[in-house]
Amino acid sequence: MSSVSRSSSRSGANAEWSTRENKLFEEALAYYGEGTPDRWLKVSRAMGGTKTADEVRRHYEILDNDVKLIESGRIPYPNYNAQGAWN
Repeated sequence: MSSVSRSSSRSGANAEWSTRENKLFEEALAYYGEGTPDRWLKVSRAMGGTKTADEVRRHYEILDNDVKLIESGRIPYPNYNAQGAWN
């Protein structure tokens, strides 16, 4: 099981995000909701500055697009194992 995820190939970059970075990202998104001034900068700082505000914003855009594709039925739901890791 890998502890690193790669941003979608649609991003044009191979930026790697660790499991910890993804968890901090999710927690910061929940805390700094839509409409928060300087949201991406605040999320970046909440993650310890391991990613720039632009990297955080792009990661969110990719995630948001993936969720929309799944919800529309255009791609299947991910197959997770019992530990919650994607297969």
